[in-house]
Amino acid sequence: MDAGEIAGLIAAGALVVFVLVMIFVLIKAGRLLDAATQTIKGVDSKIVPILSNVNTTVDNVNTALVQVHSSLDGVNIQLERVDTITAHAQQVTANVANLSTIVTAAASNPLVKVAAFGYGLRKTIASRRAADEDRDVRDALRQRRATEKAEKKAARGKHAKG
Repeated sequence: MDAGEIAGLIAAGALVVFVLVMIFVLIKAGRLLDAATQTIKGVDSKIVPILSNVNTTVDNVNTALVQVHSSLDGVNIQLERVDTITAHAQQVTANVANLSTIVTAAASNPLVKVAAFGYGLRKTIASRRAADEDRDVRDALRQRRATEKAEKKAARGKHAKG
C-alpha cells in the first residue's frame, strides 16, 4: 500500500465520518422542524380564539364609544338648555333687583316722613304728660305747704290763747 492508497482510505474514512455527522445534523434539524411545526400548529389553534375574542372586544368597545358619543351629545344639548335657563334667570334677577330699588325709593321717602311724624308726636305727647305730671306735683306740694302753714298758724293761735 502506498501513500496514495492510505490517503484515499483516510479521505474515505473522513468522508464516512462527515456523512455520519451530516446525517445526525439532518436528523436533529428534522426534529427541530417537526417541533417548530407542532408549536406553530398549537399557536395557530390558540390564536384563532384569541383573535376572535379580540375582535368581539373591539366591537364592544366601538359600540360603547358610540353610546358614549350619543350620551355626550345629549349632555351637550342639556347644557345648552341650562345655559339658556341661566341667562333667563340672570335677566329675571336683574329685573327684580331694579324693581326692588324702585319700590324702595318710592316707599322709603313717605315711610321716613311717617316715622319722623310718629316720633315727633310721641315726643310731644310724652313732654306734655311730663309737664302735666310736674304741674300736678307742684300743685300738690303747694297745697301741702299751705295746709302745713295753716295748721302751724292754728297751732300757734291755740298756744297764744291758752
